[in-house]
Amino acid sequence: MNSLLFSIFPDRIDEHKLVQAADIMKDGGVVIYPTDTIYAMGCSIMQPKALERMAKIKDIRVDKAVFSLIVHDFSHITDFTRPMSNTVYKIMKHSLPGPFTFILEANSNIPKLMNSRRKTVGIRIPDNPVTLGLVEKLGCPIVSTSLHDDDEITKFLTDPDEIFKRYQDKVDVVINGGYGNNEESTVIDCTGQEPVIIRQGKGEI
Repeated sequence: MNSLLFSIFPDRIDEHKLVQAADIMKDGGVVIYPTDTIYAMGCSIMQPKALERMAKIKDIRVDKAVFSLIVHDFSHITDFTRPMSNTVYKIMKHSLPGPFTFILEANSNIPKLMNSRRKTVGIRIPDNPVTLGLVEKLGCPIVSTSLHDDDEITKFLTDPDEIFKRYQDKVDVVINGGYGNNEESTVIDCTGQEPVIIRQGKGEI
């Protein structure tokens, strides 16, 4: 299998290629795409076989994988999470879109493969028009995982050409959105009485 390489940059969105990438995801495809932090690999939440395939690419058991959801807006968030407090809602409204992952209590709409042992889910609305355009055209959340590098210093793959070389026989599409960042999102756990930052990354609350 050879991947398609699409060049879609934040300052000049190619709508046709975005639609093409989203259609491939609807058919069970796996796509690598840029976010406002690092490059990520994702598939449609409606495609359990693609979820299993992503876990296989990462060489982990699907029930051990920690995937997050990329959503387009708050209506998608409430579709897959339990009701949140006013405090959490205000923090998220103030911070999103942005480089944050919010850990929320999941509801029964989360696929069993993704939530076999966990009762929580990480939610992201990245501040990147390529990401937001892709999830909007997909029409449902993207199940997402970070694209790590084996190098302990760099940690993440940032060069789209290098990403394509490494993954062209594993995924269906690689979206070149320019060089990626090398810093993850800030993770905030909102499942307790008070929100707690459990990983400080690019975002500042």
